[in-house]
Amino acid sequence: MNTSSRITRNFQVTIPRDIRKKFPHLKEGDPVEFRVEENKIILILQKKIPADQLYYWSPGWQEGIREAREDIESGRILGPYEDVELALKELKEPIGEED
Repeated sequence: MNTSSRITRNFQVTIPRDIRKKFPHLKEGDPVEFRVEENKIILILQKKIPADQLYYWSPGWQEGIREAREDIESGRILGPYEDVELALKELKEPIGEED
């Protein structure tokens, strides 16, 4: 995606709307880093992740989330259930067996 903006007074730059839509988690006050590579200025978001949530962003956890989404989208799910007893009964049955 290529898009542009202008440097305004005080050398400020607005992040264009189409980029903001691709990154809806951006908020006013978020820290950013500027990196210079050859003739480029690269803007890098420096969002902080709380230590107790780091596991969520690990490659293994993200792969599990992708697999779960695929299962849900393809209908490979159990339930919904009318009560807890019915849910527990089905969860205890070996995969592939039906009543």
